[in-house]
Formats: sequence, C-alpha cells, structure tokens
Amino acid sequence: MKPDALDKITLRQLQIFLAVVEHRSFVGAASQLRLTPPAVSMQMSRLSEFLDAPLFDKDGRSIQLTAAATALIPYAERMTEALTEACNVIDALQGRFDKLVRVSMVTTSRNFGPHLLQEFGQAHPDISLETTIANREKVIERLETGHADLALMGRPPQRIDVEATPFAQHPYVLISHPAHPLAGKSLITPRELTQFQFLAREVGSGTRMIHDYFFTSQDLRLPSTMEMDSNENIKQAVMANMGIAFISAHTIALERQANKLRVLAAEGMPAMREWFVVHLKGKRLSPAASSFKSFVNNEGPDFMRRFFSE
Repeated sequence: MKPDALDKITLRQLQIFLAVVEHRSFVGAASQLRLTPPAVSMQMSRLSEFLDAPLFDKDGRSIQLTAAATALIPYAERMTEALTEACNVIDALQGRFDKLVRVSMVTTSRNFGPHLLQEFGQAHPDISLETTIANREKVIERLETGHADLALMGRPPQRIDVEATPFAQHPYVLISHPAHPLAGKSLITPRELTQFQFLAREVGSGTRMIHDYFFTSQDLRLPSTMEMDSNENIKQAVMANMGIAFISAHTIALERQANKLRVLAAEGMPAMREWFVVHLKGKRLSPAASSFKSFVNNEGPDFMRRFFSE
C-alpha cells in the first residue's frame, strides 16, 4: 500500500468496490449506482493504485476477484455499515428516525398476521407499517438482504444468524374431508395413516418437516404424498377429499366452522410449535421497529388467545 493511501482512499470508492463485487461487473455496478461504466472503472483503477495491488481480473464479460479484493471485502463492508449506523444514530438523536417498520410474514401467518399489525397500528398511529406475505425462503431472503426489519414465522432460519423470540404456541393438526374413512375414528395410530394418500408442501417447508418427522420418528415408511405449492391449495384438495394433510391449526378456523373439513384424532397430534418474531442478530433496530417487537412480545400472546377463541 502506498504511504498516502489512507488520505486518498474514499468511502465512495469502497461503495463502488462492493457494488462491483456484488455484480462481478463494472456495468452492473454502474447501473446500480447510476454511474457510467468508465467512471466505475476509473475509480477501481485508483483504488487498486492506492492499495498497490490488483483487485480484479477480467474473464470475458465478467470479472474475477483477486486475493487482495477478497481480503478487502469485510473491511469495506464494516466501514460502510459503520457510517450508515452513525447517520442513523444522529438522525435518531435529532428526532428524524424512520417511522416505517417493514414486517415480512410467512404465508401460514396470513390469517392472523394482518390483524396483529392492525392492532399495533391502532396503538401506534405515528408509525407506518409495510407488510409482505411470502413463503419461508422469500421471508428469510428479505431479512438477509435488509428488505425486512422483522419477520413473523414458525421456525427460525438456520443459514443466517437471527434473534428469535417466541410469542405464541403454534399447533399443527391432521385434517381430512368429513366423509373420509378416518374422520369418525376416536384414535388413529401412525401406522394406520401410512395406508392413505397425503397432501403436503414442498421439501424444506416447516409443514413438510412435521409431515416427514411424524413418520420417520416412528420408524415408519413415508406414505404416498402429492406435493402442493400452498396451504390454500392443500385445504382445497382436502375439502375435495383428495387426501389428508398436516396443516397449521391457525389456517383452518373458517373451514372447521363450516364443517368442510375435520381434524383427525391421531396419536401424537396436535404437534405443538411456536410463533417467533425474528430479526437479524446484531441488527440495530430503529425505535419504531423496537416498538413493534415489544408489542408482539408483550401483547402477542393475549392477541392470539383472543383471535383464535372467537
């Protein structure tokens, strides 16, 4: 590194460097940062010159990182994150902190989640809420990329470090059409269930894990299973008497009231899990996001009891 490098390397160069690393392309980085590709190339040439080390090797239309670039990444990320946090602290001290809370929730929570957010909004009219409902992987992706401050989900992710706080029990039940041969039985053994057609979500989903574990934990073969892409489709298929399924009890209240499906009395059911409010570990929550997290932790248990007893 040149002796005067510390005086000449700029934060903007590090931001451009991280964009190039993300896109593996000067053109992609230029598009993201609203610069021209020559401007990106020039700044990266200067950064390389100041560090006295090559940062990128061209490979056709894309570029490859050198060992120096790979070593620089965590330090560049820390510097840009530190500046962002410093600006957020100053904004908060001056009363200009963001009043928006971005909440992402898994599709299983769509029955109660919007109502929980509505109660929070009524208690905190000065805070704006942005809500997305998606499958588990999309919710994890939004947390990981910073597009969501908090998430409501039934099983915390393993591939990213998060802080997960349980706020309510989450029962899973086994359901069938009211005319299904098992609907009238008082107690069904796991072995009996292997003879029947099941409907299930994709491999990796929380519901599918409960489905598989129910049988493998009893050293039983998995039953014939038709895979479906949503809980709503599973419910519709069960109501058409196409098979039986494990599903969150929090998604079937209306169908049970209308007697369109039946909860089966199977050994080991319901399977009890928990609902969690989740955010990235170490993430500095805004005062607005902290208010939402506290609301879910403090008011969530009573809300869930009221909501599902009505």
